[in-house]
Amino acid sequence: MTGQLDQESIDYIAISRLQSAYADVVNRRAWTELAMLFIADAPVTVDTVTRPAFHLEGPRAVGEFIGAAIERFEFFEFVILNSHVEVAPDGRTARARVFMCELRQDRETGAFSQAFGLYQDRYAKIEGRWWFVRRNYQSLARTGRNEILPFPEMLH
Repeated sequence: MTGQLDQESIDYIAISRLQSAYADVVNRRAWTELAMLFIADAPVTVDTVTRPAFHLEGPRAVGEFIGAAIERFEFFEFVILNSHVEVAPDGRTARARVFMCELRQDRETGAFSQAFGLYQDRYAKIEGRWWFVRRNYQSLARTGRNEILPFPEMLH
């Protein structure tokens, strides 16, 4: 296999690019671009642990939710800390654990804080392109409140 990537490596790179595109959209607050990353009816669960979980459907709902949640921040940056991707043997589906951090500054107080969390993602390759088909998020820790939260149950 000289000079060539196998299909699993190509898929891994494509999924990593999809994850990075999501971070880029969030950082630029370019919510309409989520439609190029999520299938139209993708279910997304956001569990902050300290409040009831939010259940969203599709990229528009995701953008509206995140936009409202981060409006109070003058500065907001979404950073992927680590990602573990597993492509299914059929090469048409995949899953990943994405550990992330939010760096943020409150617009009113100027206080900086961080939030850490875990996405458990499902992806599908549709017509040669990878898409988010499901996202489950759970908060892991938050500075400012000094909260360390329970580690989520792993989804299969």
